[in-house]
Amino acid sequence: MPFGYPGYPGYPGYPGYQGQVQGPPGYGWPAMPMAPANGMGVTALVLGIIAAVGFCLWPLAIVLGILAIIFGAIGRGRAKRGEATNPGQALAGIICGITGIVLGVALLVVLIAVPDDAFEEDGAASGDAGYSTTLVVRS
Repeated sequence: MPFGYPGYPGYPGYPGYQGQVQGPPGYGWPAMPMAPANGMGVTALVLGIIAAVGFCLWPLAIVLGILAIIFGAIGRGRAKRGEATNPGQALAGIICGITGIVLGVALLVVLIAVPDDAFEEDGAASGDAGYSTTLVVRS
């Protein structure tokens, strides 16, 4: 069929005719939508989970918790602007980051406030330094 023949896609009466010949994207066609920038929310969630679960390593938990809060706030801002589609992940990262910080600080307070004698096996405070003594008998 030649171009312009009735029933051909370029014919004016053809359904969907827009008055232009098809070309590569960017030449009269709508641009491809941008992929959502979800990296900050995902990063906040991962760091927050690591901080909350690994609170026994309290210095690392506190640092990772702070980073999770920062990345979560940036991710929530991107979601509000429409650049990201995961505001829930960013919020979960903030919550887990706060939890990791609280648990890490609580562990630090326990380690500082509780005396070392409380962790002995027999439960009684003794005056020795924890070393065993032996008796040597010479004949």
